[in-house]
Amino acid sequence: MPGFVLQIAPAPPVPSQPLVRVGFTVSRKVGNAVARNRVRRRLREIARMVIPGEARSDLDYVMVGRQGALTRDFADLRRELQEALKRLKALSVATP
Repeated sequence: MPGFVLQIAPAPPVPSQPLVRVGFTVSRKVGNAVARNRVRRRLREIARMVIPGEARSDLDYVMVGRQGALTRDFADLRRELQEALKRLKALSVATP
């Protein structure tokens, strides 16, 4: 995706309530600390909106921010996350 890379890995089995874990990383190539933090905040917000309702809870997710996330429209980033989940077959069963 132009704004980020989504990576998934199997989550370790936990006997308690299943939690969806998401990690964020942004390289120094993206820009200075202000730009990197802005990308991280944007990614964190779209993950908060999309992942709990649409992603599988048996997977861990890592979002790697790209420079395109700085100028990309927020709605486009959200659609891209949904598309990335679909491509990785990481959508929950309840999601149509």
